[in-house]
Amino acid sequence: MARALVAEAWPEPVFFGRGDDLSTVGDGADAVVIATPDDVIAAVAAEMPPTDAVVVHLSGSRGLAELGGHRAVGALHPLVALPDPDLGAERLRGAWFATAGDPLVERIVAALHGRSFTIADEDRAAYHAAAVIASNHLVALLGQAERVTAIAGVPFDALLDLAEGSLANVRELGPAAALTGPASRGDEATIRRHLAALGDDEAASYEALAAEARRLAGRSQPSGE
Repeated sequence: MARALVAEAWPEPVFFGRGDDLSTVGDGADAVVIATPDDVIAAVAAEMPPTDAVVVHLSGSRGLAELGGHRAVGALHPLVALPDPDLGAERLRGAWFATAGDPLVERIVAALHGRSFTIADEDRAAYHAAAVIASNHLVALLGQAERVTAIAGVPFDALLDLAEGSLANVRELGPAAALTGPASRGDEATIRRHLAALGDDEAASYEALAAEARRLAGRSQPSGE
């Protein structure tokens, strides 16, 4: 976040880390950004002195209450995967952000040429679960595809192209209309062949996702399963 904002001509930030004295946090600043694991946001906010700066956290699942009694607070969750600082700074430009609280968070979004939507505190856990499914679970699923395709000796890049095409179809048509494959057409014999070809450590997740594909297609679970 710091690299992305500095690239947009925002001032160089002052960093505080674990064990640092927080007594001067916020001095002369417009914003203090708490970029910690979710479980310690409240503790860090409580340790900070009162400040005229807006205190902002980057959590997707936690609300404004985590920031306690500070004068002005905000939440700014970047809806984008940030695997390392360089790629992260790149990805933040033009990203979607879930926002709440002080209008300063919208100034940050605008500085990054991003788009935003507001999430109420009571909806943040469900919102963040959806984000994890769309990003983290998708990556884990592609990790399984990479393992399984190694059995058949197929280039993983071919599957990535397939996945990108499917995402494009979802964007254009929506998930239900974009769904193809054996579960969507009720081809249970092919699903059984797939399960027979997979080892026990891969079959359980395949079965779970086949059930979700049937659900999306409006098909019932096969009898006896």
